[in-house]
Amino acid sequence: MIPIFESILPIFLIVLLGVALRRAPFIDQSVWPGLETIGYYLLFPSLLFLTLATADFSGLELGTVALVALLAMIVMTILLVVIHPLARARGMSDASYTSLFQTSSRWNAFIALAIAEKLAGSTGLALVALVMAVLVIPLNLINVTMLVWYGTGARSMGTLARRIVGNPLILGCAAGIAVNALPFDLYPPLEQAVDLIARSSLGLGLLMVGAGLKLNDALRPGPAVLTPVALKLIVFPAIMVGLALGFGLSGETVLILALCASVPTAMNGYLLARQMGGDAPLYAAVTTVQTVASFLTIPAVMWAAGLVAGIQAAGG
Repeated sequence: MIPIFESILPIFLIVLLGVALRRAPFIDQSVWPGLETIGYYLLFPSLLFLTLATADFSGLELGTVALVALLAMIVMTILLVVIHPLARARGMSDASYTSLFQTSSRWNAFIALAIAEKLAGSTGLALVALVMAVLVIPLNLINVTMLVWYGTGARSMGTLARRIVGNPLILGCAAGIAVNALPFDLYPPLEQAVDLIARSSLGLGLLMVGAGLKLNDALRPGPAVLTPVALKLIVFPAIMVGLALGFGLSGETVLILALCASVPTAMNGYLLARQMGGDAPLYAAVTTVQTVASFLTIPAVMWAAGLVAGIQAAGG
């Protein structure tokens, strides 16, 4: 487990740097909303586009990996839908439920990419890119739909259609998948330009995770916070690994799928919650606790996944 822990440590050091920079007196705090907007509309979609456009999927069990990832998402979605009446019965508002839903289903692909590259090099990146290709678009469709339906903002099919069509993450993924399917490569100067933009998104994305954390919320988390923490960091990885083994996957493939399921939720959902009438403070609180807890749960999940997959997880 130690090599896995050491592979994850640099990522969390950058997150901690983001925590420190957000509280640094020499930085104008008005800069953070602008960085969030640039990241959401330009940097992160560029990374998604380039990763998917240039990913080499040869040699991967494409159909099985894609099916496992999609089924895991469907099972988790059904579970979260079933939870809704229970959450409402315990006094949770619909707006808060949307944050429970988002933080239990979304995953931080940027953390997964950074760890996968450390653990498994290009193969790890390709596997995470494949899971991204399968999950990012339907996850955004589902979460935008839930926010339109249960959030406090405007509720209409027109609003839903506009949010889906204009979602930069969906557009970036769709464009990357389309380009990957073309019989020719990207024009090299264009690829280099996008690469320069995308390269900054991983570091900035991790800094923004740290900057967005609400550390006070991690001190006394209530059931509304702890429930999505358990669902995302424990239940979802168990579903993913169980399905992977059930469909005959093994070795490094199971390890990377476990990684994709065990990373904390994505910060971009916080922006959606704020823009579409969700419970943004709850989203921030859950993200904080998930990120802190995942520093321990990711190595534990991957160690366990390595054992059940029949490999030494520490060997990467």
